[in-house]
Amino acid sequence: MLMSKFIPDWVEQVAAENSYRSLFKWGEPDQYKHPNAGLYALMKETFELTDEDFQSPSRTGFESLDQHVAVSMSPQVCQIFADIVGPENISQATYQRVRCSYGAGMIDALRLRQQILEHLPDLVVAPRSSAEIEKIVAYCNQHAVPVYVFGGGSSVTRGMEAVHGGISLDLNRHMNQVVAFNETDQTITVQAGMSGPDLEAVLNDAPGKLGAQRKYTCGHFPQSFMHSSVGGWVVTRGAGQNSTYYGKVEDLVLSQTYVTPRGILVTPAYARCATGPDFNQLMMGSEGTFGILTEVTLKLHRYMPENTTRFSYLFRSWEEGLKATRSIMQGEFGLPSVYRLSDPEETDVAMRMYHIHGTPADTVLKALNYQPGKRCILLGSCDGQHSFTRLVNRKIRQIASHYGAFNLSPFRVTQMWEKSRFRDPYLREDLMDFGILIDTLECAVTWDQLPEVHQKVRTFVKSRPQTICMTHLSHSYPQGTNLYFIFIARMNDINAYLDLQYGVLHAIQQSGAAMSHHHGIGKQTGPWLENQIGSMNMDVIRTLKQHFDPNKIMNPGGTLGLDMSVEQVEKRWGKREINHE
Repeated sequence: MLMSKFIPDWVEQVAAENSYRSLFKWGEPDQYKHPNAGLYALMKETFELTDEDFQSPSRTGFESLDQHVAVSMSPQVCQIFADIVGPENISQATYQRVRCSYGAGMIDALRLRQQILEHLPDLVVAPRSSAEIEKIVAYCNQHAVPVYVFGGGSSVTRGMEAVHGGISLDLNRHMNQVVAFNETDQTITVQAGMSGPDLEAVLNDAPGKLGAQRKYTCGHFPQSFMHSSVGGWVVTRGAGQNSTYYGKVEDLVLSQTYVTPRGILVTPAYARCATGPDFNQLMMGSEGTFGILTEVTLKLHRYMPENTTRFSYLFRSWEEGLKATRSIMQGEFGLPSVYRLSDPEETDVAMRMYHIHGTPADTVLKALNYQPGKRCILLGSCDGQHSFTRLVNRKIRQIASHYGAFNLSPFRVTQMWEKSRFRDPYLREDLMDFGILIDTLECAVTWDQLPEVHQKVRTFVKSRPQTICMTHLSHSYPQGTNLYFIFIARMNDINAYLDLQYGVLHAIQQSGAAMSHHHGIGKQTGPWLENQIGSMNMDVIRTLKQHFDPNKIMNPGGTLGLDMSVEQVEKRWGKREINHE
C-alpha cells in the first residue's frame, strides 16, 4: 500500500513555561510522538481529509497565559498559609493555579485551547511535612476554606478541579520522599507526592539507594506512569498495565496515613487481619473527599526483568479471542503480567500503525482467514521466576493455539508496543492541532456482561458518523475484565465532546458495567455514581463524609457525586441533558 510522502506540519516547538500549551500538553514540553504514516493515512481516510487539511495547525496554544483571574482570598488569610509553609511555598499566580486545577482530561485540553480559565483555587500551597498539612487542614476546617490536592496532575476525571476556590495543596513539590524501607517485610513507605518513575528508580536500585540485598519493583505501571503520583494511584484505586499479575493498587497497599478534619487516620499495616471492616479499602478510592493521603506503605516484588517473556497472537475473531482470554485467566497455572486483547477495530488500527496493513504479510494472513474487521490481536508478557514465566508462556501458547491463533511472537509485536507504551498520549496534541480528538473511557465488566457492554458502547459511538471506536481488554481476572474504549472524532466543540462523553457513560451504565475500573470517579463521573452503586451504598459514603469532613471542605464540588446534583452538573458543565433512566 502506497503511503503519502507528505508530512504534516507536526508541532515540535517547545512549549514555553508560561504558555497555554505547556498546561494542556502531555508530559515533557520538549517531547513528542507524531502519528506515523499508517495512522495519518487512517485519519485522512476516516474523516475524508487531504494533505491540504494538514498544512497549518490551529489553536496551538503557544500564546503566553497573560489572563489574570482575581483572587477572592484576603491578604491576611494568604499570610496565614505563608506563615505555615513559608512564603516561597505559596503562589497566587494564575498559571500555577490553573496547573493545579486542570488535569490531563480532554475537557481540560479543550478549555485551555480556547483559553477558558475557570474553577481555580485562590492559592497554591506546597506543604513540606505532614505536620504542616495538619495545621493547614485545621485552619481550613475552622474557617470553611475548601481544600483540593494536586499530585502529578494526570487526572482525567476532573478529580482535582477547584470548583469552589479555596486552596490547592501541591504535594509533588516537597512531599515526595521515601519514609521507610523494610526488606524483611518487603515493603516501602513513601510520601504521597512521590512520582512513579522516582519510586521505581529507588526500588530498581535498592542495593545502592536503600542498602537492600536485592532489587525490587512496585509493579504499578499505569499509562500515566511517567507523570503520576503514588498518592494519585491510591486515592483513585488505579491500575497499572501489569496489574493482571501484580494487582491493582488496592492489592499493593499495606497501610495509609490520612490527615482529615477530624484528625489523623492510620490504617493497620498487616498483610491480613480479621479486625472488622478493612480500613485500607475504605479509604482507597475516596479521592480526597475524606482527607489528605500523606504516606502510604506498599508491598514490593522482586525485580527480575531478565526473566520476562513476551508473546503476541492473532485470533480470527473477537469471540475466539475472548474465549481464549477467559480460559487463560481461569486456567489456575498462573497469570501473565501484561495482557491486552484488542477488538477488530483496534486491531485494524494496530495493523496500520505497525505497517502490516496492505503488505505481503497481510495478504498471507488474509489467505489464512485472518480477515480485517474480524481478527483480534493479543499481546502480553510474563514476570517472575524463570521457571514460572516459561510455564505461563507455554500454557498461553497452548490455549491460543487451541482457539486457532496465529503466533506473532517472533515478530516482536509486544516489544514494539512496550517501546512506546508511555508515549502514546503525546499523539493527542498533534491530532488536536488539526481538529481531531482522541479520548478514552473505561469500565469493569464480568465475562458474562462483556459482549453486551461492548456492543452497546460501540453502537452509541458509531451512531455519530465518522467516529472511530477502538476497544481492548487491558486488565483481566478469573471473574471478569476491563473494557477500555478509545474514540477518535473530528471535533473541537466542548458541548459536542460532552455529548459524546456523557453518551458513552450512559451506555456503560445502562449495560450494567462498573463506571470505572481504574480512572476513578472525580467530578466527571460523579453524577452517575449513586445509580451505579445504589442508594444504600451511597448513604454509607455520605455517612463517612459527614464523619471525616463535617464542614465539607475536602475536595468539594461533585467528586464521588457527594455534593452536586445532576441538575447542577448539567448547568456547570454546559450539558443539555443527562439521562439516568
